Amino acid sequence: MKIGLLQLNSTIGDFSGNVSKLLEGYEKLVKEGADIVVTPELYLCGYASRDLFLRPDFIEATQLALRQVVKETAHGEASLCVGFAERNPVRPGRPLWNSVAWIHRGQIVQTIHKTLLPTYDVFDEDRYFEPAKSAALVRWQDRLIGVTICEDIWNDNDFWPEADRRYHYDPVRNLAVAGAQLILNLSASPWYAGKQTTRNAMLSRIAQDEGVPIVQVNLVGGNDELVFDGQSTVFDATGHLLHAAPSFAEATSTVDLSSPAPVETVTLSPEEKLYRAIALGLRDYVEKCGFKSVALGLSGGIDSAVVAALAVEALGKENVHGYSLPSRHSSPGSLDDARKLAENLGIPLHVVPIADSVETLEKTLGPLFQGKEADATEENIQARLRGVLLMALSNKFGHLILTTGNKSEISVGYCTLYGDMCGALAPIGDLWKTEVYALARWINREKEFIPAASITKPPSAELRPNQTDQDSLPDYAVLDAILQASLVDHKSRLELIDMGHAPELVDDILRKIRVSEYKRQQAAPVLKVSPRAFGTGRRIPIAHRFKG
Repeated sequence: MKIGLLQLNSTIGDFSGNVSKLLEGYEKLVKEGADIVVTPELYLCGYASRDLFLRPDFIEATQLALRQVVKETAHGEASLCVGFAERNPVRPGRPLWNSVAWIHRGQIVQTIHKTLLPTYDVFDEDRYFEPAKSAALVRWQDRLIGVTICEDIWNDNDFWPEADRRYHYDPVRNLAVAGAQLILNLSASPWYAGKQTTRNAMLSRIAQDEGVPIVQVNLVGGNDELVFDGQSTVFDATGHLLHAAPSFAEATSTVDLSSPAPVETVTLSPEEKLYRAIALGLRDYVEKCGFKSVALGLSGGIDSAVVAALAVEALGKENVHGYSLPSRHSSPGSLDDARKLAENLGIPLHVVPIADSVETLEKTLGPLFQGKEADATEENIQARLRGVLLMALSNKFGHLILTTGNKSEISVGYCTLYGDMCGALAPIGDLWKTEVYALARWINREKEFIPAASITKPPSAELRPNQTDQDSLPDYAVLDAILQASLVDHKSRLELIDMGHAPELVDDILRKIRVSEYKRQQAAPVLKVSPRAFGTGRRIPIAHRFKG
């Protein structure tokens, strides 16, 4: 039996584009002799369509796309399993099912519905979909094939400790007991660092324990803050890897379960995975939102340098525009570093001084500020003027503005609302500062793209004389350790102190996190590349007084 894998990048709501891509891939795999062709989860409408699922016209467009696929594949010998959203006419119940249509020779032979609906982190499927009561088998040429959808395969009794299992029901186990000879899994499993290792170990264990081959076809591409890595896999009944599709790229492939070819796998370093994931998410965000170019402020610092390098990788140097916006506190070295970075990347750098504009605003506000000492207010005026200028350039030239803040700064509010937070996307907003440095060194592994001084000099916002980040923050290695323990591992204040951190430092950092929540909820979307990112997967009230 030959299985065709359509590891494709679907765009939410682009039904014609998604169908066209599917049909092209289907034709290719049929010519390669595929018996069954499989798409990712909810492929026709795109994952995750969120409240578009509540629109009847969106669901009707999904149905029209499905009918077109059924008609256009009627001549093909191969069955097609395609993910889509199906209406649920039964009440009470949610309005939809997360479904798979098994199509053969112009007919929908069977429709299978998802059993386990994730409602945690970035997932909110219970908001839209009715869960199936049990997993479904499909009889195909005297074989029994179990068809599952993403989460259905993430609840294995043996792989996951009882404390980590979210559901009582194990669809794959039930399918195996019912006689399944093959398990197909249509997936839209977002990537984060370490995810693929866990995914492969789980699938291998399930295949071995249940004694059935497993084919998982995963979505690839970026949709809003989510990045899907692809890396579709096939395991035989002993848990041995038969096939691994490329990571962070579209791919079509045919796997013969009876005589598999040698597996070719590519091992990427953690930094390269982050680089490729962020570049993919950035590219798709820009293109799927209808933009052609991006712009960003280049300060000469490490963060803007890394974002610029990622933007060039994602979009090409001709579509990236850098702007240096020096104030009277900007050092000559920083401007030199920004120029050198632009030269190394081959992008234009436009220098737009803001000192006169800052002075004008200070004079305007002078009578109102009389008797008040200069403080962060004057510093923020500079950052906000830069935001005003970048947004003006966006309006005039159609650039999408990238913000350059990292996760460490966003965590503690070391960023200016309506200033350096202005923009449409935060590419490195899920990287700790220490990870930004590691990524910069990886970018420079063969050639110096990022000036050495940007990596080695003390980080500074340069909003007052001789300022460094460590005037207000501990060393980033210390800060990141506290933030990781608090925000990701949910350690309490006492546990942070037991880890060896000074009580006054812990209290200061926790206070900064707490009072900055309102900023984060107005921030640009962050590309999620860790298990716990700012955005839709983290739901913290703004107004609260818990200090645990």
